[in-house]
Amino acid sequence: QLHLVTSGGGLVQPGGSLRLSCSASAFTLEDYAIGWFRQAPGKEREELLYISSDGDNTRYADSVKGRFTMFRDSAKNTVYLQMNSLRPEETAVYYCEADIAYWELVAGSCDYWGQGTQVTVSS
Repeated sequence: QLHLVTSGGGLVQPGGSLRLSCSASAFTLEDYAIGWFRQAPGKEREELLYISSDGDNTRYADSVKGRFTMFRDSAKNTVYLQMNSLRPEETAVYYCEADIAYWELVAGSCDYWGQGTQVTVSS
């Protein structure tokens, strides 16, 4: 179900940074495991990272390790994806997703997802 709002995309130069937001109004995000994925035109969906509700479990794709990180702001009921050292090949629509169970999210199931936000990395 589409219950997440994803925002923060835009145009950024190669090597630049961008912070995406994922917020919810109908439920408390901190109770859910969160994941981010992206999809570029003509390419398969690429899972980027996951974090469990308690933060004890995380999983990062090799392609983003050391450059992308996710953190929560419980007061704003928002999760952020901080992306650094962006590359042109990372141009895509970025999505957030949420599931009450971390391992179900990792396995490909999700309770909620956002509409996506376009990130364009270009000079």
